[in-house]
Amino acid sequence: MRQLVRSASLTNFQEVARKVGLDPARMVSEFNLSQHCLRDPELKVPAESVRRLLEAAADRSKVEAFGLMMAETRRLSNLGPVGLLIREQPTLRQALETAARYARNLNVALSLMVEEVGDVVIMREELVVGHGGPVRQMTELAIGVGFRMLRSFLGPEWKPLRVCFAHEAPSDRSTHQRVFACKVEFNHDFNGIVCARRDLDAVNPNADPAMARYARQLVESGVGSEASDTTGQVRGIVLTLLGTGRCTINLVAQHLGTDRRTVQRRLASEGQQFSEILDSVRRELAERYMQNSKRTLAEISSLLAFAAPSGFTRWYRRQFGRPPSRSVR
Repeated sequence: MRQLVRSASLTNFQEVARKVGLDPARMVSEFNLSQHCLRDPELKVPAESVRRLLEAAADRSKVEAFGLMMAETRRLSNLGPVGLLIREQPTLRQALETAARYARNLNVALSLMVEEVGDVVIMREELVVGHGGPVRQMTELAIGVGFRMLRSFLGPEWKPLRVCFAHEAPSDRSTHQRVFACKVEFNHDFNGIVCARRDLDAVNPNADPAMARYARQLVESGVGSEASDTTGQVRGIVLTLLGTGRCTINLVAQHLGTDRRTVQRRLASEGQQFSEILDSVRRELAERYMQNSKRTLAEISSLLAFAAPSGFTRWYRRQFGRPPSRSVR
């Protein structure tokens, strides 16, 4: 099924494209997107078209941080009603919980999970767009937007402990250093932002409960089938759990606040099975990881939650009809 995202995902595309010498209108048309998507943030556009557009823009301009530059001046208001709801939360902890809950309203290809580990918090953001092609630009755009959201609560001088990307480092890291002003790691096992746990207790003095109720009504009334179907929810949870090395239907059910049988029944009503969704997400990630020549098969096996490389190799052969070693580029 084709995944659609809000055209707000292209906010600032025109400005950045012109800055690096590209013709934004011509590029949008080339990738079968309407010119209206550059003006109306609420249009639904194919996630795969956005992915290809941003990757092409970075490639043609030779600006590897193209997506991050788009995020550099983003505001919560660019997120529509969800952004308004996030803005009116009384603490950062509640703001992040809200962002994680409604992430798919903003982008059905995006999964956001907040993990508290000891004294740190990890805000993981992962993307599955239905295609094994590179998602560097969409990923850096998503992480950049998440960073801007954190700063809206913590102040313009706040810095995370580190920012992590699963893809390889760019030849020029100056944009990353300017935007994040902290340690940025590449070739990591997840995409996300790491900050101090105490940051979650930051209080929002401007939170308005009445406005928050109004914003929640707007968000809830706008939740469509694409954002609320069990298949989409399960896919998003699978995406975030794989990197932890533990991804079972029982764990997915816990994240949904229900039990295994209920998840199976709901998926069956949508013509899906858990194993099919798990394989689908793994296939896309496997293709993406195999494009990174620095990752070993053992590392890829672990990232896809296989107990051993031999299990990954057998699965890969079944899925692609060839051993994974033949696909390394």
